Amino acid sequence: MKIKVPPFLIFHSLLLFSVCSLNSNAQSTAEDNKAIAEKFEHYYNNGRHDSIYNMFSLDLQSSIPRLNVTTFLINLRNDVGRIVTLDFEKFDAGCAYYKTKFENALFSINLCNDTSGRISTYYVRPYSPDTFPYIERNITSLKLPFNGKWSVLWGGDTREMNHHLNVPAQKNAFDVVVRDKIGKTYKTNGTTNEDYYAFGQEIVAPAAGEVVLAVDGIKDNIPGEQNTYFSPGNTVIIKTANNEHLVLCHFKQHTIKVTEGQKIKQGEVLGLCGNSGNSTEPHIHFHIQNIEYINNATGVKCYFSKILLNGNVRTDYSPVKGDNLENIQ
Repeated sequence: MKIKVPPFLIFHSLLLFSVCSLNSNAQSTAEDNKAIAEKFEHYYNNGRHDSIYNMFSLDLQSSIPRLNVTTFLINLRNDVGRIVTLDFEKFDAGCAYYKTKFENALFSINLCNDTSGRISTYYVRPYSPDTFPYIERNITSLKLPFNGKWSVLWGGDTREMNHHLNVPAQKNAFDVVVRDKIGKTYKTNGTTNEDYYAFGQEIVAPAAGEVVLAVDGIKDNIPGEQNTYFSPGNTVIIKTANNEHLVLCHFKQHTIKVTEGQKIKQGEVLGLCGNSGNSTEPHIHFHIQNIEYINNATGVKCYFSKILLNGNVRTDYSPVKGDNLENIQ
C-alpha cells in the first residue's frame, strides 16, 4: 500500500533545518535516541499525537504547526496501521535510522535528538535497501546555476555550516542568496519579495541534460513565511549523461521555461529565482542526488569546474558557507 507522505516531513529546507541543526551541535548518544524511539512508537500506536508533538524541540515546534503533525500521524495510521517493529539500523551525527514495519507497509523513520532529549528532526519515507547507484561526486563539468555574484548561505560538510546535513538526499546541498556590499540580501526593509536582490534573477542549467521534473505552479511566499506542504516549491531536476540528478528549488511562480523530457544545454535559462516552498526569503537551493526520487535518494558531493571564489580563480571546487561565487565569463 502506498501513501503520500507530506513533503514537509521529507524535504527540509531553509528555516526548518537552520533552527534544528544549529541548536543541536553537541552529540547525543544512540542510547538516548533509543529511549526517544520507544516513546515515539508507544505514543503513535496509542494515538497520542499531542504527546509526540510535545517530544519535539521548541525550534521544531515553531517550524511545524501542531495540526500538520496530527493530520500526518492520523493519515499514516489510517493508511499503514500500527508500528509492529522498530529496528535500529545506524546512528550518525545525533540521528538514528530505524527500519520500521507497520501493519501494512515498510518505512524508514529517522529520528534526531538534541542534548535535552527532544526530537530536533524527524522524517518518514518508504524503506528501501541500499541498492541504488552510489555516486561519490559529480564527474560532469558543472557551472554555477546563476549569473553574477552570489553568496553561499548554507554549504559545507559540518552542521554549523550546512543545515541540510541530516537529510540523505540534501547532505551536500547549497542555499545561495545575493548580498550587497554590506552583506544585506534586500534593499530597504525586506518585507516584499521584490525588495530582495535575488528575486527575479535568472537561474541557469549547471550542465547539459534532460529535464525529468518541472514544477511551476507554487505561489511565492511573503518573506518570513513558508509553505511546508510543498517544501521544494517550484522545482527543476536535470538528469545528466552520467545519471547525476541536479535539483534546483524555490523558483518564482510561473517562470519555469523548461518542460519535462526537454533536452537542455549548459547555461540555458531554467527560470527565475523566487521564494516558493519552505523558504523564508528569495534564494535558490541546489544539490545533486543519485536518483530522481528524492525520498530514496542519496546526496552527491558537488564540485564546480572553474569559478571565481571571492574574486580568485578556483578549479574543481566545492563551495562552503560564506563563499562569494561567480562564473568565469
